[in-house]
Amino acid sequence: MEITEVEAYPVSIPLDSPVSFATRTLEERDHAIVYVRTDEGHEGLGYSLGYGGAPLVADAVSDLLAPMVLGEDPRDTERLWREMFDGTVQIGRKGVMVRAISCVDIALWDIKAKAAGMSLAKLLGGGTEPIPAYASGGYYREDKGLSGLREEMETYVERGHDTVKMKVGRLPLEEEVERVRVVRETIGPDRTLLMDANGKWKNKQEAVRACRAFGEYDPYFIEEPVMPDSVDLMREVNAALDYPVAAGELEFSRYGFAELLRENAVEIVQPDVTVVGGVTEFMKVAHTAATYDIPVAPHYNWDLHVQLLAAIENGLFAEYFYRETDVKSFDDVVDNPVTPEDGAIEVPDRPGHGVTLDRDALDEFRV
Repeated sequence: MEITEVEAYPVSIPLDSPVSFATRTLEERDHAIVYVRTDEGHEGLGYSLGYGGAPLVADAVSDLLAPMVLGEDPRDTERLWREMFDGTVQIGRKGVMVRAISCVDIALWDIKAKAAGMSLAKLLGGGTEPIPAYASGGYYREDKGLSGLREEMETYVERGHDTVKMKVGRLPLEEEVERVRVVRETIGPDRTLLMDANGKWKNKQEAVRACRAFGEYDPYFIEEPVMPDSVDLMREVNAALDYPVAAGELEFSRYGFAELLRENAVEIVQPDVTVVGGVTEFMKVAHTAATYDIPVAPHYNWDLHVQLLAAIENGLFAEYFYRETDVKSFDDVVDNPVTPEDGAIEVPDRPGHGVTLDRDALDEFRV
């Protein structure tokens, strides 16, 4: 089997209204879309959220990675990953280039599983049990307020979620403590509360003061209390709290996660298969975390991550965004989006990773 074509392009899907977290406001969601095709008629799909850089990711695939993989056997995932990473190391190692590698690698694994007639989960040795999913939300909007936050969390509880996540860090601390109090009151004492600060706090004093103020409401973890490259600072915050720090959605490759684990900076890792380097690297990160008895709670991309969580022993839960919250919009181009039932997601058993995209919708949103 040989790779005969690599197609890459960006799409941008507008949100109905701007949405904010602690450090940024968004009006659209852009993704790089990658298709890899073979001489035997197999087609693999990969993609990555761009945060405004999807055109750069797509160009990196077309200009730099496609020439490396054309004519190769797509099932040689280990060798091709290494060649892509080493072949771009002078301008890569993190960021746009590793997102581009992620897109290609995911597409190769999609082909590999399709050629084997197996789901990606099965190909990786996984089971078929539904994957627990937490409802991710609690974002900021101008007209939302505490009543809107309460209504949102009530909806998640009604839909069977035992775990919810909210954003923190955008407002003055006393207002944030009140938001956390309202969410805890809404979900009750027996459900799990997660918080995400998106790297808001700049020093140990700010981070620890805020996180300790939230501690009264029994959070399960605080995600990215400080910027992702501040590993020493993250370690200090983690050591100072009675509950864990989680991070990793913006970390790249096994090497980045190795530093987080060596430094005891996190107690939960959050790799994103579309960021970390694809399926090849995601599995390496998950297995390395298992040697530290550290659980894996992936960021976003539940359609892909349920396949991977089914195949690892230390998977915790998948992150899920309901489309009606108008935070993540990628389901607008997915043919067959997965949805939770009673707080869990079934693992699709069709060959490949299970995600197919609506070509007409892609054309509508193509940049």
